[in-house]
Amino acid sequence: MRLDKFLKLSRVIKRRTVAASAADAGRVLVNGRAAKPGHKLKVGDIVQIEFGGSSLTIRVKELRESIRKEEAETLYEVIAQ
Repeated sequence: MRLDKFLKLSRVIKRRTVAASAADAGRVLVNGRAAKPGHKLKVGDIVQIEFGGSSLTIRVKELRESIRKEEAETLYEVIAQ
């Protein structure tokens, strides 16, 4: 699954265009490397996102094409905030 789509589906970032622009700006790292919006994620990947003055590190637990809002947090595990 594409990085920008995963960030939107998991509700980490509300819109896919915002997720894509964050990745283009180099504020999203996958397994320690800067990633483009089209980067293919796999289960177990570590994603680090920089939000202004803070950062969020998550581990991908599951990949789905669609998910309900209430279940979105089951797609990832927060490692550090």
